[in-house]
Parts: sequence; C-alpha cells; structure tokens
Amino acid sequence: MTRDPRIDAYIANAAPFAQPVLTRLRAAFHQASPDLVEAIKWGMPALVYKGVQVVNFAAFKAHATCNFWSREVVGDAVLPAAETAAMGQFGRITSEADLPDDATLTAMMARAVAAIDAGAKRTAPLKTAKPAIAMPDDFAAALAATNGARAHFDSFPPGAQRDYLEWVTTAKQAATRSRRIAQAAAWIGDGKRYDWKYNAC
Repeated sequence: MTRDPRIDAYIANAAPFAQPVLTRLRAAFHQASPDLVEAIKWGMPALVYKGVQVVNFAAFKAHATCNFWSREVVGDAVLPAAETAAMGQFGRITSEADLPDDATLTAMMARAVAAIDAGAKRTAPLKTAKPAIAMPDDFAAALAATNGARAHFDSFPPGAQRDYLEWVTTAKQAATRSRRIAQAAAWIGDGKRYDWKYNAC
C-alpha cells in the first residue's frame, strides 16, 4: 500500500490505546484491494476507492471509531446498537478486542469495493435536525471575558458552535463544566473550533 504520511502522524499522535486499533484497521482494509488510496477527510484518516470515500476511522480521548459510508454492504459484523453507542459500525472502540478479526474486516472492505465496482451509489441516511442548544449564562460570561472569543464564536458555523455547546452542557459535574468552559473560552479566543486538534494532523 502507499502510505499517506499524514495518517502515520495521526496514528503516532493518537492515545496509546488507539494506536494498535488504527494500525490494525488500516492494514486489514488494505488487504482487500491494492487500489485503496489513503487520505485525510474532515481531519480523520480515510480510504478512498476510485474517487469514492469508503471508510474513515478516528481516535478520540477515550475511544476510537470506524465508519463505512456504504453501511448496507458491510454485512453481519455490525454490532447491535452501534449506531446509538457512537458513530460507525463497531460503537466505541476502546481496544483491539472490540474489533472483529482481520478476515472479517478485510471481507467488509472487499464487499464495499465490489459494490463500487458494480456501480452502487452511496445513499446518505436521513438526518433528523437536532434541537437548538441555548447559550448558558456562565459560558457566555467566559466568552465575553476572553479577548475576541465571543466574536470568534459568533463567526463559527452552527455545527461548530454546537460542538462547544454540547461539550459544555453535557458536563456532569460543576467542576468539569467549569474546566470545559475555561478551556473552550481559551480555544475560541484563539479562533479554534472544538475539533481543531484532530484537524491539525
């Protein structure tokens, strides 16, 4: 396979638990076709076949994910309730034990590649609009107190604003919420979106 050095860097910078997970996914998928092309899409490693993005995988603080775009071709390896657990077919991946064996992973990719060769079109699932999240007073105060933060926040697209609002409002403890607000205000003051650390790879 032809390696994209950006994916090498992404894996090297991932949390220690995620590095073997991403490495294994990458290697198993490449076994299915020599024509898969590596790329970075939306800040995450991706594999493309004949110009069509087939899969992306990513690492976060405490879990990794793997998402085939043509979900109908991946077969029975999809775990129950994976959709509600996290993005992708395998839910929240916290170790290699959460993955199917290599033969299954390669077979999933082979089916996805074969579907593209057969002319299948990728169908995007219908998305339900999420309810708006109101700006909390404490978050608004922190943005106002941080030079440039409120202006940057208001310039972000709705999805980028929502990322921060969800992060702040889903904190379960007051101390966690305070830390998130302070970190968010600092990042936003620098003009950074919530996913900036993933897009930096």
